[in-house]
Amino acid sequence: MTLRVSRRSLLLAIMRKPRAAMGSGRRKQAASQEGRKKCALSSSRAKTSAPDVCAETIPEHSGAPAGLARQPEEVEASVSPYHLFRDTAEVTAFRRGLLNWYDRKKRDLPWRRQAEDEVDLNRRAYAVWVSEVMLQQTQVATVINYYTRWMQKWPTLQDLAGASLEEVNQLWAGLGYYSRGRRLQEGARKVVEELGGHMPHTAETLQRLLPGVGRYTAGAIASIAFGQATGVVDGNVVRVLCRVRAIGADPSSTLVSQLLWRLAQQLVDPARPGDFNQAAMELGATVCTPQRPLCSQCPVQNLCRARQRVECKRLSASQNLLGSPDVEECAPNTGQCQLCPPPSEPWDQTLGVANFPRKTSRRPPREECSATCVLEQPKALGGARILLVQRPNTGLLAGLWEFPSVTLVPSEQHQRKALLKELQSWAGPLPATHLRYLGEVVHTFSHIKLTYQVYGLTLEGQTPVTTPPGARWLTREEFHTAAISTAMKKVFCVYEGHQPGTCKGSKRSQVSIPSSRKKPSLGQQVLDTFLRPHISTDAPSLNTAAQ
Repeated sequence: MTLRVSRRSLLLAIMRKPRAAMGSGRRKQAASQEGRKKCALSSSRAKTSAPDVCAETIPEHSGAPAGLARQPEEVEASVSPYHLFRDTAEVTAFRRGLLNWYDRKKRDLPWRRQAEDEVDLNRRAYAVWVSEVMLQQTQVATVINYYTRWMQKWPTLQDLAGASLEEVNQLWAGLGYYSRGRRLQEGARKVVEELGGHMPHTAETLQRLLPGVGRYTAGAIASIAFGQATGVVDGNVVRVLCRVRAIGADPSSTLVSQLLWRLAQQLVDPARPGDFNQAAMELGATVCTPQRPLCSQCPVQNLCRARQRVECKRLSASQNLLGSPDVEECAPNTGQCQLCPPPSEPWDQTLGVANFPRKTSRRPPREECSATCVLEQPKALGGARILLVQRPNTGLLAGLWEFPSVTLVPSEQHQRKALLKELQSWAGPLPATHLRYLGEVVHTFSHIKLTYQVYGLTLEGQTPVTTPPGARWLTREEFHTAAISTAMKKVFCVYEGHQPGTCKGSKRSQVSIPSSRKKPSLGQQVLDTFLRPHISTDAPSLNTAAQ
């Protein structure tokens, strides 16, 4: 019995250590009263399900202090205190530690400099808005050059409102998620034409009045540009909060999403809301990363439930304790905590704090196939030219330019004829025998995995006198600066005859070029049968990653 008490005391000492520095008489009294109680929902608060536990050894107060650390009543009614900030001192320590770290370690980024130096509130808000839209689903390193060129070309809302959609698409080309640029311009026009050139100042009005501005973007603009004390939640903040409070339930669920937003609102520093929100995102991007997080460099590691659990597990293993260590449980025996990891996902010792947050299940992108052709006139006046046509103004890649294409449906016959018909609708009569199959490009968009069967056709003579609306003949130089997608650049790479590996790119694109060293996949053979039945399906292919 003595040995058991000693080990339990040692565990409790480790787990209490982060809060010892913030201790008070009230907290010590609570610890004395609650030390042997489970940190759990009461039976009236929990739903009936299989029990689960979390390594909680720091007792929480039964009531939250007024104002600073109080949680909404509906959250208190359904969430274990283990996953909340119920103490004013904890919230203050989190803010102080995070902001001190940010002041020392923040990255020097152009949009931060512009927001700090700009005196005009509307121009500051516009600069923040552009950066936040570009950073959605896009890495910082990629955004920097695009942001710099964008702000040089359109430094104000009025400048962007006066631009054409073609210009916007052209500058945005290669950044992905092209609807972002279009909606950004739509929003700028609304501010200029309907709001007198004045940006809304609050998160609520920003989200309500501006197209394409959601809850996160509105909160970021309001806090950084206008100093509104409103929290934000993006992927980085989700990861930080889920680890700090050991939230192992699906972060995309309604319960967890609502709680994360409430935690963000509770934690945001009213004196420096913009800096705090940027600091939380910076922490998730540079320290609290998805894999191999740098916990030793984390400014809030002493408040991190996930780290405490890792330390407890390590101590348990080093002491060779039999069974589970004698620690407090999050969930009661009468039900499972809705925020703890489900029993189907046990703790993985090799992941450490990366056990949090839980990975959400994503639907695989639907697969589509298209045949596209690079049609070139090498002897055109002024130099060789290639034909591009414009996509519809709605849907995928709206308004961008591409090579003439047709969608392939497995049940249809004569796909080669369909592609020729499409080409002839833009360029007039064409010699069918000159149509050459070159390879394929696979590019994954956010929700579509699109395979392009690439063809090439070279014309003799000069460019037709008339070109239908929605089509244009471009030189190679013009092609590379046009508003085209990354996928079309890959198609052109195949057309130019690059060998595998010479066109480097993203993990989301792949180029296949026929080769004599490898047989094609069964799917490729079927497509070849549809597209070029007179050619042997023995033609091999070699896959290589490209962007």
